[in-house]
Amino acid sequence: MSKSARYSIATIIIIIILGIVGGAWYQHKKSSKFVQSTTPTLFFHGGGSSYHAEEHMVNAAKKAGVTKTVLRANVAKDGHVTLHGTMHKNSINPIVEVNYEDNRQLDFNKHGVWATNVVKALQKQYGIKNINMVGHSLGNISIIYYLLQNAQNKSMPKLRKQVDMAGHFDGLDFAQLPAEIRQPQNLKLDRNGKPNHMNATYRQMTKLRSIYPTNQIRVLNIIGNIGGKTDGTVTNVSSLSLKYLVAQRAKSYEVKTFHGKLARHSKLHSNPAVDKVLIQFLWGK
Repeated sequence: MSKSARYSIATIIIIIILGIVGGAWYQHKKSSKFVQSTTPTLFFHGGGSSYHAEEHMVNAAKKAGVTKTVLRANVAKDGHVTLHGTMHKNSINPIVEVNYEDNRQLDFNKHGVWATNVVKALQKQYGIKNINMVGHSLGNISIIYYLLQNAQNKSMPKLRKQVDMAGHFDGLDFAQLPAEIRQPQNLKLDRNGKPNHMNATYRQMTKLRSIYPTNQIRVLNIIGNIGGKTDGTVTNVSSLSLKYLVAQRAKSYEVKTFHGKLARHSKLHSNPAVDKVLIQFLWGK
């Protein structure tokens, strides 16, 4: 082999090695911005939707270097959970996209049962000890009713971070809805977030004030205001009524309000500005 040929081969090898080292360094730099935790984060979609609505946020987290592990938990109409994908014992910041086949169910207690079934399936399969939860619209009901059913259950994994996005806690302002989930007229909140009027489901939710784990859960309440103090579907006053339910016992409680076209109810979960806040809250150092 000629001297020039050997030189060319050596140069190619060096370039390959530098590429591998550089790629590893870049991946390490991206991941070092985030906590290295084995706690899974569960995403719950809104009414009439599916796990596809969660994919923008999940892909943003993957692209940022938060995680490489994404599972899907499919919940059948009878509540049976099927897990798709795998998660290793030491998987970093795994994400679980929850998908409800019955995506228009208005019995809020069922949402709590389904969320419980998902957590139990993950616990049985992977032995998880802690979880985070993210909900959009009706997905927030899964979180709230999961807590109503499990907040004091020591055998269940502990909820550490809770993100509520466009939540209709004290109802939706649609006349065709049943009274128990319709927003009361002339709804106002006091400085503690307590509504002057409560529908039947919100009154159920107030049980959280006495059973919500003390100083355990960090809460982020994300709302959109496109003008008129609404995201176009849910009024801000209904979303902000979450404060009365959890703030007095939460480890922390904060509100982030977004404006503009991407603050609309159906756009919040595909808003890059929301992605940044979400990623920092859940996984930032």
